[in-house]
Amino acid sequence: MPDIALMMPVGGARMQAVLPYAALAQSRGGRTLWLGQVLSGDTHHPFIHAAAAGFPVPAGIGVSLMPLRHPYDAAVQAQSVAAATGHPVVAGYGPGSVSFQKRLLGAPYRSQLGAVREYASILKGLLDGGEVAVTGEYFSFHGRLPKVTRPRVEVGLGVLRPGMARLAGEVADVAITWLAPAAYIRDVILPALREGAATRGRAVPRVVAMVPAALERADRAAEELVLAGNRAHLGLPHYRDMLRQAGMDTDVDSDPVKAARALVDGGAFLYGDAAELKDRVTEYAAAGVDEVVVSAGGVVALEGPRAGLSEAQALLTALGHPAV
Repeated sequence: MPDIALMMPVGGARMQAVLPYAALAQSRGGRTLWLGQVLSGDTHHPFIHAAAAGFPVPAGIGVSLMPLRHPYDAAVQAQSVAAATGHPVVAGYGPGSVSFQKRLLGAPYRSQLGAVREYASILKGLLDGGEVAVTGEYFSFHGRLPKVTRPRVEVGLGVLRPGMARLAGEVADVAITWLAPAAYIRDVILPALREGAATRGRAVPRVVAMVPAALERADRAAEELVLAGNRAHLGLPHYRDMLRQAGMDTDVDSDPVKAARALVDGGAFLYGDAAELKDRVTEYAAAGVDEVVVSAGGVVALEGPRAGLSEAQALLTALGHPAV
């Protein structure tokens, strides 16, 4: 089995929301707690709040959106989390959608991979403690990050398709997927990661697969859970393209129920009893995934935050991580 981590599927300005998830991660053997990009509050502050409240945990930040933050500030924030929690941090970033770039920057990056390369090079150089000298088309920095005693901070990139995977192989510590089924990671993402790493003579980045999941129940419909938690992703061109390459018809506009069912049948959304979920996670391990991050976001969206927390507890138990 790969390492099992937990996604906090709620976020925003109320820092108290992180505490039960941090306590849950801590009680299950110090699982890493991941928080994705939220626009109603900062992505880093909840981890520091949890540490101050007595629940310091390893933190996964991913993936945050590059247009919101200069890489120097990203390095400062990630370093702050590591210093405050006393635990390792993964600082995961990606360019976001073209429409999001237009809203914030006025125009999208001319080259998505070029912008990510500059961003990741600056961020990793700073967090590795070196002198950075990058004058780029999109991001520039000359200098270094003040040294702070802290655990390691790894730089992650959000990876959906081969081009970004090759780039992650060249410059990142961690490749982070979302909604990518195990077979697609095995057949498409990992070969591209290895190719990129080989061009630089470096180790292949760790692979972290973020996977929405729910336990099957008689009063639940898998399709409703998929759409509640992932409909926005299914409307984005880069996700549609990745899922199409993975063999799934996810045209959510013409037939949302069929699109949702395709995600379940294709293994991008894990749904079933405890044994079935374990089997699916084992497929990720066999595909070369190092860490699987389970998210109960669909349950939160349909049934509320309390039900989502209970679901997160049940998922960890089903995957062999009862309370310590």
